Amino acid sequence: MTVGVYLAVVQFFFALCWTVYVAYLPQLAAQVGIPKSAVIWILMLDQLIFVLSDYAFGVASDRAAKVVGRLGRLVVAVTLLSCAAFLALPLVAPSGSAPLFLVLVVLWSITSSALRAPPLTLVGRHAARPQLPWLVALSVFGLGVANAIAPYLTLQLREVDPRGPFLLASVALALVTWGIVAAERKLVHHGAAKAASPAPVELPAIRGFLAAAVLAAVAFQVHSFLNSAPLYLRFAAPDQLAWLAPVFWVGFNLALLPAGALAKRVGAWRVMAAAALLAGFATWAAGQAPSLNALIVAQGLAGAGWGFLLMSAFATALALGHTGREGQLGGALSSVLALAALSRMAVLAGGWHKTPEVQALLAWAPAAGWVAAGAVLWWATRRRVA
Repeated sequence: MTVGVYLAVVQFFFALCWTVYVAYLPQLAAQVGIPKSAVIWILMLDQLIFVLSDYAFGVASDRAAKVVGRLGRLVVAVTLLSCAAFLALPLVAPSGSAPLFLVLVVLWSITSSALRAPPLTLVGRHAARPQLPWLVALSVFGLGVANAIAPYLTLQLREVDPRGPFLLASVALALVTWGIVAAERKLVHHGAAKAASPAPVELPAIRGFLAAAVLAAVAFQVHSFLNSAPLYLRFAAPDQLAWLAPVFWVGFNLALLPAGALAKRVGAWRVMAAAALLAGFATWAAGQAPSLNALIVAQGLAGAGWGFLLMSAFATALALGHTGREGQLGGALSSVLALAALSRMAVLAGGWHKTPEVQALLAWAPAAGWVAAGAVLWWATRRRVA
C-alpha cells in the first residue's frame, strides 16, 4: 500500500508538469518567435516522441530490472535530466532562441518517458500478483487527481510568471522521484515469496488486448477533448466549462479503488471488457442528455468507465508481460495512449472537426469505439491470462 501511494504522488507531480507545460507553451513559444498557430504542431511532436520513447523505455526497463536497484537508479538519473530540461524552458524563452527552445522541448519529451512504463515495470516484476490491481489503481489515481484539478490550475496560472510554476513543479517531481530506489527495494523484499508465474501468453491475446486499447484510447480522446465541451455548451455558458470539465475526472477517481478490488476478485481482463461497455453506454447517454444534470451524471459514469478501463488495462498489460516483458507491454500501452492523443491533435490541426461530416462521425465515435473495444476483449477472452 505504501509503495502504491508513493507511485500515486509521483504520477501526480508528473502529470502536473504536463499541465504547467501546456498552460504556458503558447506564451513561451511566442517569446522565441514561434507563432500561436504552430503550438499545436509542437504538442503533436511531443506525442509522437511519447509514442516512440514510451515503448523504448519500457523495453529498456525490462533489461534494467534484471539487476535489483538498477532500474530505480536509471529512473532517477533520467528524471533529473528531464526536470532540468523542463526548468530551463522558461529561462531560455526570453532569449528568443527558437532552436534552443525546441531542443529543450524534445529533450524533456524524451526523458519524461522514464516515469511512465518503468515504475509499473517494478510493480509487475516484483509485486505479488494479487497486489497488482491495487498498486496500479493507486498509481493511476495520481494521474486522475492531476487531471481533475488541471482546468482550475490553468485558470490560476494565467497571470503568474512561468518561472515560478516551472520551478516548483520540476523540483517537486525531482524530489519525489528519489524515493523510487527505496520503493524498488521494498517491492523486492516483499515480493521474495511471489507466486509462480502462469504459462506464457499466446500472441493473439496480446494482439487483441492492444487492438482494444487503441479503440478505447481513441474513444477517450474524442469524447473528452472534442465532444465534451459542445455537449456542455448546450446547457451551460462558456465560462462554466472549467468547472464542469472535471466531472469526468471525478468519476474517474472515484472508480479507481473499486476497480482495483474488482480486478483482484474477477480478473483485470474481465473488468476492462465490462468497463468498455459501461463507458460506451455512458457516452451515448451523454449525447442524449435532456438537461445539464443528466449530462453531469452521464459524464461522471463515462469517467468511471474510463477509470475502470485504464486501471485494468495497465494491470492486464503487466499480467500479459509476466514472463519478463512487463515494461514492453506497459510501454506499448503508453504508446497507444500517446498515439490516440496525436490523432486527436491532428484532427484539431487540420480543422476537420469543424466540418459537418466529421462532426456527425465524432458524435457517435466514442460510444462505438468503446463498445468495439469491449467486443474485441470478449472475443479474445479465451486466450487471456489477466
